[in-house]
Amino acid sequence: MIKKIFFLSLIFVSVSSWAQKIKTKKVVYVIADGIPADVVERLDLPNFKRIISAGSYSRMHVGGDKASYNETPTISAVGYNSLLTGTWVNKHNVPDNDIKAPNYNYQHIFRLFKNQYPDKKTAIFSSWTDNRTKLLGDGLPETGNFKPDFVADGFELDTARFKHDKKADYMHLIDEEVVKQAANTIHDQAPDLSWVYLEYTDDMGHRYGDSPEFYRAVEMLDKQMGKIWDAVTYRQQQFKEDWLIVITTDHGRDEKTGSGHGGQSDRQRSTWMVSNYKDLNTYAQYFDLGVVDIMPSIARYLNVQMPKNVAAEIDGTPFIGPVSITGLKVNHFQNHLDISWKALQNKGKVKVWLATTNDFKTGGKDEYHLLGEVDVNQQHYFADLKKYPSSFYKVLVEASDNMLNKWISVK
Repeated sequence: MIKKIFFLSLIFVSVSSWAQKIKTKKVVYVIADGIPADVVERLDLPNFKRIISAGSYSRMHVGGDKASYNETPTISAVGYNSLLTGTWVNKHNVPDNDIKAPNYNYQHIFRLFKNQYPDKKTAIFSSWTDNRTKLLGDGLPETGNFKPDFVADGFELDTARFKHDKKADYMHLIDEEVVKQAANTIHDQAPDLSWVYLEYTDDMGHRYGDSPEFYRAVEMLDKQMGKIWDAVTYRQQQFKEDWLIVITTDHGRDEKTGSGHGGQSDRQRSTWMVSNYKDLNTYAQYFDLGVVDIMPSIARYLNVQMPKNVAAEIDGTPFIGPVSITGLKVNHFQNHLDISWKALQNKGKVKVWLATTNDFKTGGKDEYHLLGEVDVNQQHYFADLKKYPSSFYKVLVEASDNMLNKWISVK
């Protein structure tokens, strides 16, 4: 009996020691508006460099796939929602900054996180109230009445405190307040998932194009990121917390003047990511990252288990953790589909699924038919469509660590 008690005591001590080593994972991501990758890479940004030295820097793109069904305007709110939902505009339905009719069936990361972890805390710190009220859908039935726990926004409406001047310097003051609120809340309250949005850089880009004024705004942003990074490092040093910080942008700028955006030129599509995450996977190291990749990466970091029908619609691929496949291509000809992918693993199987409906878009459920299961390193599948006559198809390739999807319209 004594031996049994002693043995159980050892197990208890071992489990307790293991539990004490587990750190709570938390995420903060920042969207700094309208900064093309070449500007970040040319300027001396010491706080960006501090974060990169702890983690990584990657180029990214926005805009979906050029000249395809998911080509996406390189416009601000469009990019924010692509990050939030991990989908391009053909799904999330925010084609401009009016945000008239977001399709909330494509759930944002905050909603998915809160549904799984209702006791954990979310936060938004923003210089634009529409980010909370329209994109996150604060309190709307369509978003399951999602409400962030910490909010700091609406400063653009306070014209007494932030008097609107012709040079738009008030937006810098608002961004400063947003950063102050974000850094203090992270330092003291440590929300589990936070979004920080800053506008001033885009205002200066529109006003001055590629110019000393625009570059100075980016350098101001760097100082602001230092304040948030200091709050994050404080939490990591003083508490049992592991933090992921991701800083990115929503679009680049035009090549001719640097004042415009919205099109599909390389520079308007060119964005970037600064993160303290060091061990980027093979996909991130060797393939072209997109803004839609951030959402599934955050989900994986926070251990958010997405429902399969939601995961099947995600256009992004995680840059954190194992990934089996990338580079899905689907070509329709003569009542067949030629389906191919790039294998990032040598072992395992993929399942190839086909749906002829798009009922998910309106809140329904699509019926997927299993076409076949093949080795992942076969990297292709040839599908006969005789049994599935339709003018529209959704192709889903499911591997052990991730899924890829494509839409096909037959004219």
